[in-house]
Amino acid sequence: MGVFKHRTRVCKILEFADWRKGSVRVGITTTIPVEILFAAGYMPVDLNNIFITRPDSMRLVEEAEAAGYPRNVCGWIKGLYTTVIEDKDITEVIAVTQGDCSSTHALMETYQMAGVKTISFAYPADRDYQTLKNQMEKLMRHFGTDWPAVNRMKSKLDEVRRRVWEMDRLTWQENRVSGGDNHYWQVSCSDFCGDVERFKQAAEEKLAAFRAAPPRTGELRIGFIGVPPIWHDLYAYLENLGARVVFNEVQRQFSMPFATQDVIEQYLLYTYPYGVFGRIEDIRREAEKRKLDGIIHYVQSFCFRQIEDMIIKAKLELPVMTIEGDKPGALDARTKLRLDSFVEMLR
Repeated sequence: MGVFKHRTRVCKILEFADWRKGSVRVGITTTIPVEILFAAGYMPVDLNNIFITRPDSMRLVEEAEAAGYPRNVCGWIKGLYTTVIEDKDITEVIAVTQGDCSSTHALMETYQMAGVKTISFAYPADRDYQTLKNQMEKLMRHFGTDWPAVNRMKSKLDEVRRRVWEMDRLTWQENRVSGGDNHYWQVSCSDFCGDVERFKQAAEEKLAAFRAAPPRTGELRIGFIGVPPIWHDLYAYLENLGARVVFNEVQRQFSMPFATQDVIEQYLLYTYPYGVFGRIEDIRREAEKRKLDGIIHYVQSFCFRQIEDMIIKAKLELPVMTIEGDKPGALDARTKLRLDSFVEMLR
């Protein structure tokens, strides 16, 4: 139970008694083809989910700064560093060095300096099929599995993902699910809390509860785009204002909502690693389908993705408000005031 309490909210809902016995835990710095790890008998652990749900998450950031990380480095990177350094059960880390944070190269090097075994994974910027296949096969060789096992695991994971896709539909089409619950279940598809069967069972139970919930009415319909927020109370605060997030852009992408049987194509359709224009197409499509009233664009302090905000605002027709987060914790007073004003303007 000592490690379990640091999992995501969804994983807490599962109330696991312990981690899967006999499985070696492998940390991941962002979503990777987890089919490979599960097929090889390893347990993927999304380091972001551990860091952000720790009650002492702010301490993890401060410990990284004490170790030498600069103040003007993303809080997520600093949190991921200390998370791994302090968790001796994580034997290895897969660092996504292309298609995610530009600081991951240096993060990987500081892991290596501390004696943590690492392996890099890169999403090809040009979305080349063969290049991505090569990257996946590198992981498969490293962890000891093959394509038949990975394809079988994709089919198994898609059965679980379908439950989460239905939760998303109940969020925007039937208005039965909160923006926070939508966020938590989708973001947890990055590693399925390390146990696919238990995650599936919990998702089925939660899905039944969502289906039985009364429809919500009278709320503004908000889209949340950008990386998941570092604050823990954003969704609840918006709902107190009478605005509900019915579209979580990146979190939805973690659930791989794509109609394909090809696991390589699945990770080519996944928009997050490949640049802003593909993301904008996805956002436009979902905004129209979900009848959004406005969009909140979350950016992380000291992140290169802040530059993309100018493109997003130029290309999207809906009202867009940009908010910036730095360190974990609750919303600050200034951001609350800006959210208040944005919701009032949309009314």
